Amino acid sequence: MGRILAIDYGTKRTGIAVTDEMQIIASGLTTVETKELITFLKKYIATENVERFVVGLPKQMDNTASDSEVYIQKFLDQLTKSIPDIPVVRIDERFTSKMAFQTMIDSGLKKKQRQNKALIDEISATLILQSYLASNF
Repeated sequence: MGRILAIDYGTKRTGIAVTDEMQIIASGLTTVETKELITFLKKYIATENVERFVVGLPKQMDNTASDSEVYIQKFLDQLTKSIPDIPVVRIDERFTSKMAFQTMIDSGLKKKQRQNKALIDEISATLILQSYLASNF
């Protein structure tokens, strides 16, 4: 079994989370500047066995695509051209940023630490991955 890598895509920063090889535990990996994302993913898959990518699907409350979906589609085109052998799965990411922020509060992080947007992106990617794992068991 290979790892599953989740991507919380943003126009400036992108949160990354991965599973263990057994696909049981989702852990935050890092946050990457979006302009370096494809390069980062290529380096990562060169050293780790990645079975699939899970990319957040941002939706409005009425179930329509959010404005950021345009940017994500461009990224997905680039991803599938750059790394064609790894399938991409989309999963609803509504409320992940709010849940990530609440997770930071619940874990006792100080206000200064909660203002770290990169950490919010990484936690959001982890929540996307946990949601994917839960939906497949």
